[in-house]
Amino acid sequence: MPSNATRYAAERAQLGDQEIVVLADPAGGRRLRIARHGAVLLSFEVARDGAMHDLADGYRDAAEVASRPGSRFAIMVPFAGRIADARYRFDGQPQDLQPGVVGAARASRHGFVRDAEFDITTLEADEHAARVTLATAMIRPQPGYPHAIDLAVTFTLDAGGLTLEARMRNVGNGVAPCFFGWHPYFRVAEHSTVDGWQLQIPAQALIRTDADLIALPGMAAYVALDEAPALDFREPRLLGDSILDQGYTDLEADADGRIRTRLRDPSSGLAIAVWQERGVMHAFTADTISRDARRAIALEPMECMADAFNRPECAEAIRLLPGAERSFRCGVEVELS
Repeated sequence: MPSNATRYAAERAQLGDQEIVVLADPAGGRRLRIARHGAVLLSFEVARDGAMHDLADGYRDAAEVASRPGSRFAIMVPFAGRIADARYRFDGQPQDLQPGVVGAARASRHGFVRDAEFDITTLEADEHAARVTLATAMIRPQPGYPHAIDLAVTFTLDAGGLTLEARMRNVGNGVAPCFFGWHPYFRVAEHSTVDGWQLQIPAQALIRTDADLIALPGMAAYVALDEAPALDFREPRLLGDSILDQGYTDLEADADGRIRTRLRDPSSGLAIAVWQERGVMHAFTADTISRDARRAIALEPMECMADAFNRPECAEAIRLLPGAERSFRCGVEVELS
């Protein structure tokens, strides 16, 4: 419930016919809005130079929340990105996520919870933080996925920025393939494109894909960034006319254990760091998104690479035993220099 006695506030609200929650730090000039539908972040506003700036390029209204164009801020579970031909093999058993579908219509991406109505299980605020936990039991046995996963996602607003923690519990009887990804879009300037922003990704390698954005087989999928200078953002540099829909791996952490992908507007100094503790980073300049192309960049922390269900090297990372729970943490730090 909202409170006037604490620094932070947490409350329920509405966006048209969509129920949302608002986490706020009025004294610090920061506010988050999150929809129950899909557990998507709608906005992340910060005070700067006497005005509020929205770092999140989220859904603008209730209709967009329902139709989810661009999968903005999608929670991606039990898999992130694409599964090649919507087929995979797990523990020796072939699985087809789209039985009976043929040709170009075969596509499976971003998991099963984008249309879930998450339950609000925690909504609280105190002197140190505001948080909400959104949970769903929507992931249940279905064609191509004979498993049951309970998912809970906690958003926390505190002095360090935004933290997102996903907890995935296998409530089925067998071992399940499962991993987490987040599909956020960010902007660090209101009236410019990504071309003039600086990007830094602390990766040593990129993931090479085919025309369908499926990683090449085996070690052919991994390319040292020394061999791909056009896609090398190990040092901060302007995006310019770079077109990215690219996964990065072999990420290097800072001393505190966080891996930080940084985005900065040189003209204002406004910058963010999208952090994660493991996994891969996927960067997408939204050139194929009709709504305001190149007005935002998706920086996607993912526990494993896309098509991980079909990658032998990912087999142990995605394996979730019956009764076991695994978590993944990521978030956003804001620099307002």
